[in-house]
Amino acid sequence: MKNLASLLENKNKFLILGCGFSGSFFAKTIRKLGCTALTSSRSENRDPNSFVFNSENNIVPDKKIFDGVTHILSCIPPDKNGNDPVLGSLQSTLQSLSLEWVGYLSTTGVYGNTEGDWVSETYQTNPLQKRSHNRLNCEKEWIESGLPVQIFRLPGIYGPGRSTFEAIRNQKIRVISKKNQVFSRIHVADITNAIIYILQNKDSLKFHQIINIADDEPCSQIEVIQFCYDLLGLEMPKPILFEDAKQKLSPIAQSFWMENRRVSNKLLCETLGYKLIYKNYKLGLKNCFLNS
Repeated sequence: MKNLASLLENKNKFLILGCGFSGSFFAKTIRKLGCTALTSSRSENRDPNSFVFNSENNIVPDKKIFDGVTHILSCIPPDKNGNDPVLGSLQSTLQSLSLEWVGYLSTTGVYGNTEGDWVSETYQTNPLQKRSHNRLNCEKEWIESGLPVQIFRLPGIYGPGRSTFEAIRNQKIRVISKKNQVFSRIHVADITNAIIYILQNKDSLKFHQIINIADDEPCSQIEVIQFCYDLLGLEMPKPILFEDAKQKLSPIAQSFWMENRRVSNKLLCETLGYKLIYKNYKLGLKNCFLNS
């Protein structure tokens, strides 16, 4: 993180649209580097850096919010019709700005099920779930907008306050075993820092419109759960076979288990040279454990 403040100039003004877990982490980090970061909220709140944007109710930000904006990061999911709510409400406004960069957070769900095989950015998209179809549609909308957009495809996101530890402590953990099933994941700090790395090296790196951000070691869910129980000094409950558990799972949870893929980060880490802070779930979960 050293020298980032000088590389990302203080005159940069970021709008972060959709300030959930990833968006708020990004906003906090970018402010520490001296940049202005305003974040959207669906309703009024007391945060002086927040503004209201609610596409469902046709509430768009005041024009002055956009004064001097240089960078946009959109973390807002597709609307109920599968379209991008930001572009639906604000495309002409964004096109009128002198934007240096736009980022869009998407999902590795657009790759579909590969039976555990690796997927890279050149892999043919084949989304299985409706929500992943919608994400792919939004990616296309952003690419066709003519804005200087980069799309970041993300697997399962975790970090302090949002990890397996919370599920264990809240007694909402399901210890499910499914043979040969793996998942990819990424710590929220690596999403933020990978994007900052790309921005600070924008002039020297070849531009790639689509980039996966994932750690080095896809693995089974049960390995992650076991590791968390070990750190907590507790005994993990006996696993339930997926076939026995699936009737009790919600449709969303079932769909999570129907896809099996390993997400490659070679473009980000080898071609572009980003060094992961948390290369695997063990390092990332130790950070969560110490900050929970």
